[in-house]
Amino acid sequence: MKNKGLISLLLLLFMLIITGCSNKQTDQSSKETADAEKTETIELTISAAASLEDAMNEMKPLFEQENKNIKIFFNYGGSGSLQKQIIQGAPVDIFFSAAKDQYNELVTKGIIDKTQGKDLLENSLVLIIPKESKNRIKGFKDLTNFENKKLALGTPEAVPAGMYGKQTLENMNIWNQVENHLVFAKDVRQVLTYVETGNVDAGIVYKTDALSSDKVEIVEEANKKSHDPIVYPVGIVKGTIHMQAAESFFQFLQKDSAKEIFEKYGFIVTD
Repeated sequence: MKNKGLISLLLLLFMLIITGCSNKQTDQSSKETADAEKTETIELTISAAASLEDAMNEMKPLFEQENKNIKIFFNYGGSGSLQKQIIQGAPVDIFFSAAKDQYNELVTKGIIDKTQGKDLLENSLVLIIPKESKNRIKGFKDLTNFENKKLALGTPEAVPAGMYGKQTLENMNIWNQVENHLVFAKDVRQVLTYVETGNVDAGIVYKTDALSSDKVEIVEEANKKSHDPIVYPVGIVKGTIHMQAAESFFQFLQKDSAKEIFEKYGFIVTD
């Protein structure tokens, strides 16, 4: 009996030693992983609406200066096209959309967790013409007398600005009159380029895009009641392998320094 008791005691001591070593190894492994994350260079891909390009490019060096081991890469385009890329498995860490519909679909599909997202910005829609234009279009109603002129618009199915523009023209009961004069673009920046170069007589873009160019003139701002609210939601993609870095950038977008840049380019920062 004494031998059995001694054996049991020795086995217990052996198990305690093994457990202690195991915990020490786990703690050491966790520390080494955390240290590696702090020192290795992490590359974050941000898929963002084309209208955000100027503001985001200005923020990039500020964020990278604060986070030495994180490099930001932007993928700009129409929110609908960016959304499809993410659904198809594109390696994206954060999605910054110019419309709720595309963003909400990713939430519904479980690709973005709504607790890791936020409605961050608002914008407005404007009608623009080339600054040196001889065709003095004064507002949306003048589009009904367009004759052989051309109006640039983002493809409504893929470009939120195009969708908002179509809603505005439909609510003003002039969509059918201008439909045959439309030149569709892949994103709002392409619409701006068409107007800047005089390839079209007018275009519908966000106010922020129009303010970024000295080659166009705003002739009218669309009534906010004529289209859905222009809201820019941003969220972290669940599939990211750099969750901590993605959260850092997500929080950075909400800092005062980022807000100042957004406002500089004409965006309205939501509370």
